[in-house]
Amino acid sequence: MSDLEHTSSSVIPSNTDYAFDPQIWDLIIVGAGVAGSALAHSQGKDGRRVLLLERDLAEPDRIVGEYLQPGGVQKLEELGLGDCVAAIDAAQVQGYCIIKKGERAFLSYPDGGVAGSVTGRGFHHGRFIQKLRQAAAAHPTVTLRQGIVKALTDEEGRAWRGEEGVIGGVIYRTPDGEDRIARGALTVVCDGMHSCLRTHLSVPRMQQPSYFVGLILKGCQLPHKGRAHSVIARPAPVLFYPISSTEVRCMVDVPGPKLPSLMSGELQAYLRDNVAPQLPPSLQAPFLKGVEEGAIRSMQCKVLPAAPLRRPGGLLLGDSFNMRHPITGGGMTVALSDVALLSEILGNLPDFKDPHKTARSIASFYWRRIPYSASINILANSLYDMMCDRGSEGQAEIMDACFNYLKLGQWYSEGPVSLIGGLSPRLSTLAIHMLCMAIFGAVRLQTRWSPLRGWKLIWSALFYAVTVYIPLVKAEALDYVSYCLRYGQRNQNQKNAPSLWHLRDHVHSI
Repeated sequence: MSDLEHTSSSVIPSNTDYAFDPQIWDLIIVGAGVAGSALAHSQGKDGRRVLLLERDLAEPDRIVGEYLQPGGVQKLEELGLGDCVAAIDAAQVQGYCIIKKGERAFLSYPDGGVAGSVTGRGFHHGRFIQKLRQAAAAHPTVTLRQGIVKALTDEEGRAWRGEEGVIGGVIYRTPDGEDRIARGALTVVCDGMHSCLRTHLSVPRMQQPSYFVGLILKGCQLPHKGRAHSVIARPAPVLFYPISSTEVRCMVDVPGPKLPSLMSGELQAYLRDNVAPQLPPSLQAPFLKGVEEGAIRSMQCKVLPAAPLRRPGGLLLGDSFNMRHPITGGGMTVALSDVALLSEILGNLPDFKDPHKTARSIASFYWRRIPYSASINILANSLYDMMCDRGSEGQAEIMDACFNYLKLGQWYSEGPVSLIGGLSPRLSTLAIHMLCMAIFGAVRLQTRWSPLRGWKLIWSALFYAVTVYIPLVKAEALDYVSYCLRYGQRNQNQKNAPSLWHLRDHVHSI
């Protein structure tokens, strides 16, 4: 498919018919990315009056958000947006090939009994986003408008400064420089990883573990067609996945707070001298060609556990709310799952006029999302830490055990790849495979080394695992799991039990 087939979606017009704006919108959405556009489409289908604000309606050009896991594809279809991955030259991906020192482990998405029915999609991020925006704007009750949101407002239209009270809308600046006030019964902030509004609606604890350096390899054939490839390199992994019928995206992870300089040539030398020799021979030439052509881009990877503040009239969604390391490509899948869940909750409300009643309903969203989001987030962050060279014997042994565990195939790989793919993300599945992997690794160490050496390495690996997993579980799911355990032991009919959560059902789901 040629680029000419995508020009029609490169620019989407902004609706500037201000005279037809209602006095109070049912819903104001800040940011027309994946989460914002999908939510606008969902609420538009329900006949809500939605104002969807985006700072730039031109086709975005990013090096992330180019791979949608099969669980995300399913959520897209559930929301009625399945056509958004059509006609953008998206590549189907059936699973992974993990390469470690020449050895290969193959992980295939479970097909549900129908061959080829469960696949991920690789695509150009901008093409996908424009499709989502077009789908949202197609609803007569959705107004897509270009504007930069400057502040949240209270119910009187004054700038909201984070104190107690109800969020009543936003102040935004139009492309011609005019500041306008939009009042809404509910305001959803989806303004992305660089959000300027998240501090009003959450307590962000941002971490920035590494950088992604991106290249596009044109005409490159991956060693195993239809699979994303992950090369376990030093000091960090290198990813390859198709984003069109003729292009492969390469992502090199560079750990640490500082990236080698592109202007001085340090980054090119790092890629050429350190990364390229560790790649499979068939990928070295396309990789070096991509480096020499100079189309090298980078972005800082961010990790942000969800820590919402319950504010009547407003909430966060998408990357402004929750991020995990992008090593597994789970961000859009979590965002679409959140949109589907929030849409279900909002669909049970006749309107959003009572902000406190709406807030009580939305409170269930923060808890009901955890089994899905936490399993994907914990796995992504722990896998990244495991796949980096930390100079620790324990970490090296865990990486080795993980790789060989996945090589066993069948049940041993189906569970983890179902978690990565968002097909069956359950905390219980994650815990079971972590335990089995630990037992597998311990037995393997005892057979490879003397008893004394084996036990020393087991304790080293155990110490490493505890220092990695406990903070992740604490950040993502500890409160939820603890509450569920306590709730199950107490009278389930007590008045202070959160009936909106339907916790008994969700305890079983994890």
